[in-house]
Amino acid sequence: MDGDGVVMQEAVNQRPAIIGFDGGSVATPAEFVLIEPARRVKAATVWPVTGGSGQRPLLFLDVDGPLIPFGLAPRQYPTYRTTPDPQQNGSNPLLSRINPEHGPRLAALPCELVWATTWMHDANECIAPRIGLPRLAVVIWPEPSGVDEQDERNGLHWKTRGLVDWAAGRPFAWVDDEITDTDRAWVSAHHHGSALLHRIDPRHGLTAADYASLEEWLQKTGTGSG
Repeated sequence: MDGDGVVMQEAVNQRPAIIGFDGGSVATPAEFVLIEPARRVKAATVWPVTGGSGQRPLLFLDVDGPLIPFGLAPRQYPTYRTTPDPQQNGSNPLLSRINPEHGPRLAALPCELVWATTWMHDANECIAPRIGLPRLAVVIWPEPSGVDEQDERNGLHWKTRGLVDWAAGRPFAWVDDEITDTDRAWVSAHHHGSALLHRIDPRHGLTAADYASLEEWLQKTGTGSG
C-alpha cells in the first residue's frame, strides 16, 4: 500500500452520471458478443454519494472477465443453468458461463456493490437475477471526449476518472481485468481515501483467491456493517 492508501495488488473512461435502479427504461439485451455492449447514454436519476464515516466501502464490479471468463477454448468453460433461467431469446449466450455461486460470495462482502461495466442496466436485468443479487446502483458512462483520448494515449483506463469521481473520497475496491499500474498511480494521486484496484485474470474470472484478497482488504478498510 502506498502513502495515499492505494493497494498495489495484481492477481494475474469518463466522469459518469450515477443512477439508481429506478432510473428509466431497461436497456436492450446484450448482443451475441464476448465484449461488453457498447457504451450507451440515457437520462439518469442522480444517486447521492456522500463522504463521511459510517459508510461501507464501495466495490465497483466489471462483468466481462470477472463474472464472464474468456480467453480459453470455449469447451474449457463449464456452463450453468438457473431455475428459473432468466435468459430469454436474444440474450447473450455467454451468460451461461456465470457461476451462480458468485452471487452469495459477492453479497457476503462487507461493501456496497456497484455495477461498473458497459453492460449498465443490462447487468441488473440479465446478470443479477442469475446469481441472486438485488438490483444494484449502476455507473452510466458518458460519451467519449478529448480527455478520454488523452487518457488513452497516457495509458489510463477510460473508467478510472469516473470511478474516482463516483467514490468522492469514499474507500473503494475496483474489480476489473484491464487495470494497470497507470490506473493505480492516478488513483493514488487523485483519490483521498483508501482504494484497492484488483486486476483479475479474465481467463478464470473471480476465484477463491480473489475473494480472499477482497475480503481481507474490506475487513481492514470497512467502517461499519449493514
